[in-house]
Amino acid sequence: MTRRICQWTANPREKAQGMEMEPQKTNSHRQEKIFLKYTLQDAEKDKEETEYMLQENGKPIEFVPPQTKEEEKSPSEPSLPPVPYFKLFRFATCGELMLIFGGLIMGTLTGLCIPISTIQYGEFTTLLVDRNMKNHTSTPTLIMKWFGGGKVLGSNSTYKERMEALYDDSVAFGVSSAALSTFQFVFAVFTVDLLNVAASRQIVRVRKMFLRSVLRQDMTWYDINTSTNFASRITEDLDKMKDGIGEKLGVFTYLMVSFISSIIISFVYGWKLTLVVLSCAPIIVIATAVVAKVQSSLTAQELTAYGQAGSVAEEVLGAIRTVIAFNGEQKEVNRYAEKLIPAEKTGIKRGMWSGVGGGVMWFIIYISYAIAFWYGVQLILEDRPKEVKEYTPAVLVIVFFGVLAGAQNMGLTSPHLEAFAVARGSAAAIFQVLDRVPTIDSLSKEGQKLPAVNGEIEFKNVHFQYPARKDVKVLQGLNLTINRGETVALVGGSGCGKSTCLQLIQRLYDPHKGQVLLDGVDVSKLNVQWLRSHIGVVGQEPVLFDTTIRENIRYGNDSITEEEMIKAAKEANAHDFISKLPEAYDSPVGERGSQMSGGQKQRIAIARALVRRPAILLLDEATSALDLHSEATVQRALDAASKGRTTIVVTHRLSTITNADRIVFIKDGQVVEQGTHEELLALGKHYYGLVSADASATARAKATASAAKTVTAAIPKQKPPLKRQFSTLSMHSHRLSLAGASETSANQLEEHEKPYDAPMMRIFGLNKPEWPYNIIGCLAAAMVGASFPAFAVLFGEVYYVLGLQDDEEVRRETVNFSILFLVVGVVTGLGTFLQMYMFGLAGVRMTTRIRKITFAAMLKQEMGWYDEDTNSVGALCARLSSDAGAVQGATGTRVGAILQALSTLVLGIGLSMYYTWKMTLVSVVSIPLVLGAVFFEARVMSGQGLQEKKKMEAATRIAIEAISNIRTVASLGKEEAFLQRYCSELDHVAEATRIRQRLRGLVFSCGQTTPFFGYALSLYYGGALVATEGLNYQDVIKVSEALIFGSWMLGQALAFAPNFNTAKISAGRIFKLLDRVPEIASPPDSEDKDLDWKADGLIQFSKVEFHYPTRPEMQILQGLNLIVKPGQMVALVGQSGCGKSTCIQLLQRLYDPISGTVTMDRRDISSVSLRNLRSQLGVVGQEPVLFDRTIAENIAYGDNFRLVPMDEIIEAAKKSNIHSFVSSLPLGYDTRLGSKGTQLSGGQKQRIAIARALVRNPRVLLLDEATSALDTQSEKVVQAALDKAMEGRTCITIAHRLATIRNADVICVLEKGTVAEMGTHDDLIAADGLYAHLHALQEAAME
Repeated sequence: MTRRICQWTANPREKAQGMEMEPQKTNSHRQEKIFLKYTLQDAEKDKEETEYMLQENGKPIEFVPPQTKEEEKSPSEPSLPPVPYFKLFRFATCGELMLIFGGLIMGTLTGLCIPISTIQYGEFTTLLVDRNMKNHTSTPTLIMKWFGGGKVLGSNSTYKERMEALYDDSVAFGVSSAALSTFQFVFAVFTVDLLNVAASRQIVRVRKMFLRSVLRQDMTWYDINTSTNFASRITEDLDKMKDGIGEKLGVFTYLMVSFISSIIISFVYGWKLTLVVLSCAPIIVIATAVVAKVQSSLTAQELTAYGQAGSVAEEVLGAIRTVIAFNGEQKEVNRYAEKLIPAEKTGIKRGMWSGVGGGVMWFIIYISYAIAFWYGVQLILEDRPKEVKEYTPAVLVIVFFGVLAGAQNMGLTSPHLEAFAVARGSAAAIFQVLDRVPTIDSLSKEGQKLPAVNGEIEFKNVHFQYPARKDVKVLQGLNLTINRGETVALVGGSGCGKSTCLQLIQRLYDPHKGQVLLDGVDVSKLNVQWLRSHIGVVGQEPVLFDTTIRENIRYGNDSITEEEMIKAAKEANAHDFISKLPEAYDSPVGERGSQMSGGQKQRIAIARALVRRPAILLLDEATSALDLHSEATVQRALDAASKGRTTIVVTHRLSTITNADRIVFIKDGQVVEQGTHEELLALGKHYYGLVSADASATARAKATASAAKTVTAAIPKQKPPLKRQFSTLSMHSHRLSLAGASETSANQLEEHEKPYDAPMMRIFGLNKPEWPYNIIGCLAAAMVGASFPAFAVLFGEVYYVLGLQDDEEVRRETVNFSILFLVVGVVTGLGTFLQMYMFGLAGVRMTTRIRKITFAAMLKQEMGWYDEDTNSVGALCARLSSDAGAVQGATGTRVGAILQALSTLVLGIGLSMYYTWKMTLVSVVSIPLVLGAVFFEARVMSGQGLQEKKKMEAATRIAIEAISNIRTVASLGKEEAFLQRYCSELDHVAEATRIRQRLRGLVFSCGQTTPFFGYALSLYYGGALVATEGLNYQDVIKVSEALIFGSWMLGQALAFAPNFNTAKISAGRIFKLLDRVPEIASPPDSEDKDLDWKADGLIQFSKVEFHYPTRPEMQILQGLNLIVKPGQMVALVGQSGCGKSTCIQLLQRLYDPISGTVTMDRRDISSVSLRNLRSQLGVVGQEPVLFDRTIAENIAYGDNFRLVPMDEIIEAAKKSNIHSFVSSLPLGYDTRLGSKGTQLSGGQKQRIAIARALVRNPRVLLLDEATSALDTQSEKVVQAALDKAMEGRTCITIAHRLATIRNADVICVLEKGTVAEMGTHDDLIAADGLYAHLHALQEAAME
């Protein structure tokens, strides 16, 4: 019977949580672990999403010193009060409430079975004693007599009569026990089932409502809540909420009912003894509570620490090209490792507290055994002479187990209570969003809809600042009228409020003062969806959604026909390149459009705006991302498109707006001058200044060797043309792809799905440095395991003592056994402490180490590996956080649990064989059943978890995509479309999980009730043996306790086998990464050679052929030959997608050519160590990636092999024209940049990036569109910085704006992956080929 005690220490908790796919260990320690793994991985995922959002919002600039920023963020989170528990069901329907009610009733009935089984056991064991005592009237029974046992025999009965009666008792016990277990089984099935059905239906409903209300929020809310991670809200918080309203509620009811009813029955049977036994309960409760409190605070600390490490990992993986270009890998690994230290410390502390909690609990339990046994025997002896006995052995057993089982079940409720508390907290965050009514509600049906839109726009005294940055005034009393069909260009320095005007017209924000009128009506009175449906927007960084080109264009307008779509694509000059793609309009564009080059994305976005046939067209730097050829065409398309529409253009490139109807110059948030190009030039003020700056830049370009590369913002992270997988299948690098795409795809999929082999020995090898801890842990575990058979023996002896006739002898023996109980208690307590603490320590250290080596291994991989779909930043971060934690599942803790169970079982069977082999053999039959049930439970729980997760991820991805690109979604008015997609994905998820939900209840009950069937069989046969073969009755109890209890514990240990599997799979993933030999690595033993090599800068590409590993069907370079002489400035020009950026990437060895060679100073670059090669190159990309460090650290990042002194940093900053700006900041060079450098404008970021490249004093400067993203003012400054930088260095520059490269020494025109023409500007113009054509186009555009 004992088993119940420990049993229930483990079982319900772990069943309950097991159902969530995270089996739990007997001690709360396990639970924290899992909870931790869970949160972390999501936390990282979300962080990545947040970063996406920050990118979107990167327009306004703020400078907040790092400390204040942190302070603002942190308190905001916990301030939400948790919602009252019943409020969690506020969205349940009547039917669901009925289901919940039914589940609770079933839970109550399940709970009532517990005290009844205690009574059965007590009665039967008492009869065992009574039937073996001479001259003793047997105790009357309650349950036994209903089943034909429990005959009351007088004190003069013969031995034979007693034995016959005992045989009947045995049968009665077997039957009644089995019957009760069957009922309990049925009740338990329904408890779990009904509640789960109700919970999953509610959560699906809430998920849909949640996404809906997030999408309808206004931009203000998004700006302020960038730190609230939506990914976690939508997955984690809702899962936690589901956790709190599902089966846990039923299991909790069952535990509570069994607690209360057990205690009541104990009082009814023997109140004195009950009170004495109960006196120990508060100590257990207090001890557990204290430990839990300490643990949860430690867990929280550990999570924040891991969160910080995660954000480092995420920042680094997101900017991997930059990290590699500046040899920053080692620096980043160290930074990551540093962030892991605090997490490790708290993890170890937490393990220690778990141990203390577990140890104290066992110790107290054994003390209470000792007290109860000693005092109970006194009471029984007092009652012996009486006729009507109040205290019999039955009462001792019933009270004893009643109280203990009750108290333990009470203890088991804590994880459930925690789940309820967590659910209330998560719900608070969710309901807060659900209940927020946005001021600008994009989904509302209210507001006027005008019969027609003329397109007259008026700003009346508009004041505005971004809600997230109240201190920066953007517009200060702007007045501006735009007439119908007029094309108006807004110009001015960056941050003067040009883009803000466009956002106010779309009503993404409302002005603080003043009005924005459309056709004389205040836009805030109009229906939001209707308003936005008449506006077409083309932004500077076009956002495409992860679907096909066709779908992306149709997002502009669902109702268009195929012809209209093609017409729009032709107008936007996109039709040609789309029809060349293998799948034409059905080609996927990749996540955030990563398959397309900047120009291609931009043209798709323009087509998307055109299909709306908008009355108002807003162009925010719409052509900046294009090369000359496409720009000219697109510019024409835009000119055509703006005919008859009100068009507002924001641009830095003045050449594109000379023929606007009106040019408006904005300064300090007000209109300072307006008029046509000619009028404003005549005025000779602000605009004139801007134009002359622009013109002088053009003129200077003719005069000096300007390497200015002016093109524009896009090709994010210089992603080559169509880079990211068309097929998700491209898991492998070029070698495989060459084999022929079709056949590889299937193998590749399998390859990826197949778990990588992770031999056990190798997994243990990961834990090698901690072996002393693990060995102590294992010994401790075996010790704890041995305590259970020891307990069984002691327990059997108690019955023997109760059967003695001589009172004195009884008292003497009682004291002895009480002392033995205490000894076992001390041993068990100590063992538990050591087991948990040692394994916890070893586990945490190992996790930290694995994280470190995994992260280091990730940074060694080549670019092609990062391009694979499966290795997106989010996935890699998740792998770092979850896989490392999961491997613990295969090492210490788990092994300890198995050892503990084995020692219990081996000792148990050994002892039992020694006492009675027959009964042992029969009882052993039930062991596989008990094991099977508990094991099966664990299995089913883990089985379909993977598909479920995958499906859920697909749904979440849709939600995240919509949320992170909310501005685009809002301006397209596509909130509903995303909601529809999300809902249909969710319905798939519900389908996938239905069967599994059903199985849960079954399996849960099996695990709960099989041990009772085992007892029924074992004790029935044991009783029969005593009756027929004269076996010692106390041996029956020893054997049944040792075996059934042992198998129960073994089942517990095996229940963690799923963790064992996830651990193996995770370890496999880690080994696969560690074993992967990067395709691109330094040649063997080249690392320390030539450290002082300074290249002259002679670069040669010969016969280079190349395609990106993930897109074998798109050949980029086809036999490229090119020589760059030392000190020359070579410019590469050509259409987007012709391979310009690819050349730079090959030179950095981010990729290797498929055939042909790239050499520097006549050395094949693949024979030089990567460190040396990359140290020669200074890279300035088109979208510079800065890190969340101070400005000084960002600049010093250029040279990671030494400590860069401050004066060099300042020197570099002066050269790149950023010094004066930095010095003007309150914190100067110690200003932190925020993630992705969002605190700076494009021009400022670009100049810091140039300073960073200069710090390393590179021999070769690679400029990939370095000035494209800038307005004229900044471009001028940056261009000047670049001119300085290029002196005396070889320089390869890529540019779309030909003016900036006029005086390059050599201009190479790339076409279809080869050099089509090369020569100086004048030669090429004279030759009248491609270059001349491009040039003419651009000149035409300028006029």
